[in-house]
Amino acid sequence: MSPARYEIQLSASAARAFRKLDGATQLRLARQIDSLALNPRPHGTRKLEGERDLYRLRAGDYRIIYTVKDRLLVILVIAIGHRRDIYRR
Repeated sequence: MSPARYEIQLSASAARAFRKLDGATQLRLARQIDSLALNPRPHGTRKLEGERDLYRLRAGDYRIIYTVKDRLLVILVIAIGHRRDIYRR
């Protein structure tokens, strides 16, 4: 039996931020995001402190902020941005 594969969804703001990045950065981040479908909490991810179940994945100088909905097998990417800007929300 193969492991469950999660569906990846991007919020409107995450999709907009992704489109603004250069091609090489988009490719690197897309690989990281796609890898979450098989392992939504890989080594190196951190759960962010706060009210919601948010996780942070590092990808070079960029950060991917997402939440995992285990019952629905969905990963919702909330934000994508440079490390100096991503936590200013």
